[in-house]
Amino acid sequence: MLIGYARASLDKQPLDRQVDELTAYGVDPRNIYQEKAHSTDPERSELKRMLDELQPADTVIFVELSRLGRSLIDLVNIVGVIEKKGATFKSLKENLLDTTTSEGKFLFGIFAILAEFERNRLSDRTKSGLKAAAARGRKGGRPSKPHPQTEAILALYHAGNTPTPIYRALGEAVSIATIKRVIKAAEGGTGDGER
Repeated sequence: MLIGYARASLDKQPLDRQVDELTAYGVDPRNIYQEKAHSTDPERSELKRMLDELQPADTVIFVELSRLGRSLIDLVNIVGVIEKKGATFKSLKENLLDTTTSEGKFLFGIFAILAEFERNRLSDRTKSGLKAAAARGRKGGRPSKPHPQTEAILALYHAGNTPTPIYRALGEAVSIATIKRVIKAAEGGTGDGER
């Protein structure tokens, strides 16, 4: 069965052109998943629903690659899900990207290799950056956020309580390790939150 996917980034952008092209290609309008969501939005609910409902031998049709994925890595991941379902895909604009043909499968295999290369490059750059920062005495990664219970923990601590009674007083909602980290940070240690 032909399954269509149409996405527009802005509420003001109509989906009509994409729906018309998908319908002209032969996709039943009832089988076109439509949504208005930015490509970087992780909650593309219609894309997720389409992927969940795919059946073996279905072919996902979309007007152009930019409607399906936000980056080469994202695109390869989405197509990986399509293939695991036993389905294929076809881009109407980039007609070489058609995994119903051996040429399209070959080309997408090259895309997958390039996406893996990019993932590795990103990982290597991140590791190099963290190593360079450590050499300069800086700790990399995201800065820790204060724990939401910091004030309560410190109030109980300054009232003379040790971590175990604080743990019990807070209804065991915060781990003893976190309580100790908050206290250590307040006394001049490092980090007052959980990562």
